[in-house]
Amino acid sequence: MQVLLVGIVVYGLVGGSLGLPGGGTKAVTNGTIGLLVTLIPAILERNYDIPLDPWLGVWITAAVFLHTLGSAGFYAQIGWWDHLTHALSASLVAGAGYTAIRAVDLHSDEIRIPARFAFAFIFVVVLGFGVFWELFEFGLDIVADETGIDMPLAQHGLDDTVADLTYNSVGALLVAVFGQAHLAGVADDVREGLFSDANSGE
Repeated sequence: MQVLLVGIVVYGLVGGSLGLPGGGTKAVTNGTIGLLVTLIPAILERNYDIPLDPWLGVWITAAVFLHTLGSAGFYAQIGWWDHLTHALSASLVAGAGYTAIRAVDLHSDEIRIPARFAFAFIFVVVLGFGVFWELFEFGLDIVADETGIDMPLAQHGLDDTVADLTYNSVGALLVAVFGQAHLAGVADDVREGLFSDANSGE
């Protein structure tokens, strides 16, 4: 998928100059950002000694890869592609949020986070991030209108915003239901990687 992301960036550079469908700024920008995001697991392992399960790397890469494909033309051609990417991206945000609070929970004996609270926390994080994202897209639309510059993201009306937030909730629900069982080991690795130095210094 990383190789294909590089290919999308190249296609954007070439396609933009040739006027090909899906070529141009959006493909280049989203492809480059997506490629950088896929490097996060390697950076966490190298800098913080947090070995992430390979499937988590696939999860992260798939989220940005599918979004980049969407910006390269799939959003316009396949009606449900936007719903798929929003649900997958939201599940990633939910997983990161749960892993963070679970790592804090494991690290401190003074902090206890019940499963019910974790469930609600996941939803609040995802919905909050979703609202921020929609406002961010709205802001980019304003900048695009004022400057005439083609932005990598765009809003498509109130109905699209409601649909985006709905599928964000679907992704959050999947993680809230299944993530607490499957991400516990990841949270423990994160705790060891982030807090082991602090513990050894005490």
